[in-house]
Amino acid sequence: MAEVWSDQEIDHIVADYFAMLTDELVGRSFNKAARNRDLQAVIDRSKGSIEFKHQNISAVLLGLGQPWIEGYKPAANFQNALVDGVLRWLEARPEWLAPDRLSRAALNVPEAQGSLRIGPPPTVRNEPSPIDPAFMAAIGRKYDVAERDARNRALGKAGEECVLHHERSHLSAAGRDDLADKVRWTSLQDGDGFGFDIRSFETDGREKLIEVKTTNGWERTPFHISRNELAVADTRREEWCLMRLWNFARAPSAFTLRPPLSDHAQLTATSFLAELN
Repeated sequence: MAEVWSDQEIDHIVADYFAMLTDELVGRSFNKAARNRDLQAVIDRSKGSIEFKHQNISAVLLGLGQPWIEGYKPAANFQNALVDGVLRWLEARPEWLAPDRLSRAALNVPEAQGSLRIGPPPTVRNEPSPIDPAFMAAIGRKYDVAERDARNRALGKAGEECVLHHERSHLSAAGRDDLADKVRWTSLQDGDGFGFDIRSFETDGREKLIEVKTTNGWERTPFHISRNELAVADTRREEWCLMRLWNFARAPSAFTLRPPLSDHAQLTATSFLAELN
């Protein structure tokens, strides 16, 4: 049975957790043991109890599609009030994890050209989830992770810029400066509504239409796809692809999905927001 904490205790430990997480994301050092001792003096809980509650918060953040402290492995079995406490903290700070507060590794794209790590989709790797997927989905529904990220225009644009630099760098490295010069940020230069964000090329000159989806959370964080994007993916299957950026707040990684997207339904949100185009 989960240990019962008061709302006041939860608010204290959630604030402590986010202070450490913020330091970790921007590369500042912090002392977990010292912070644990300080928190013990405030809420009169044991060292082990505080450490486990920090792991519980990591699990909540996993379900909410947010990064978590790497040293606190997500652990389930906690009271619902902890989810509410994390949501209270986030809702009081809508600016948290806005792109201008993300790590330098994520946003310093001109100096990090070609550093985007692209791997296989998680369905190919088939790695087990650290927490039961159904349990995580229930947490995510309370916060609507996919819709929040989809409406975060600044996060989306930062992800698109990262892919733009990656594509240009990739083509230049392949000796195709002629194609690199033609890569176009369609959603910014021509406007939304095309069903893709970046117009790039394969190294053999074939057109490559990239829709970028960016989230701060882990690779299985849900994301929205509009009806128009689905339609373009279906009609231009040979050229269209979805570039999925994840862990953007810490060290952006990516994988690519090809149509039909119905084959990857478990990686997307179940509803589509046509108004996003």
